[in-house]
Amino acid sequence: QVQVVESGGGLVEAGGSLRLSCAASASTFSINTMGWYRQAPGKSRELVANLFGGGDTNYADSVKGRFTLSRDNAKNTLYLQMNSLKPEDTAVYYCKVIAARGPGPSYQFWGQGTQVTVSS
Repeated sequence: QVQVVESGGGLVEAGGSLRLSCAASASTFSINTMGWYRQAPGKSRELVANLFGGGDTNYADSVKGRFTLSRDNAKNTLYLQMNSLKPEDTAVYYCKVIAARGPGPSYQFWGQGTQVTVSS
């Protein structure tokens, strides 16, 4: 099992910044991909950004140039630096971890989410 814990959400004014953290505990699993998703009220969960095992990233068009991923491999922690925040960024942000135990299949693990609210 992989435990995923997000932190860093909060209330910020438009134009402000927040940094989200996603800490994954994976004693017998090897983590490949880590990513952030978000879900606004009444909307489906959507991809924000992914960081793949090889170091490649992909970002949703809506956050390109404003959000940046980074990862501390030693701590199995993924960070999402969010700058120039907009009211439409308001959502619950979830971290997803894809991991495998040895040569076995990969599994997805989700955190409980952290609320980000951007006031206009």
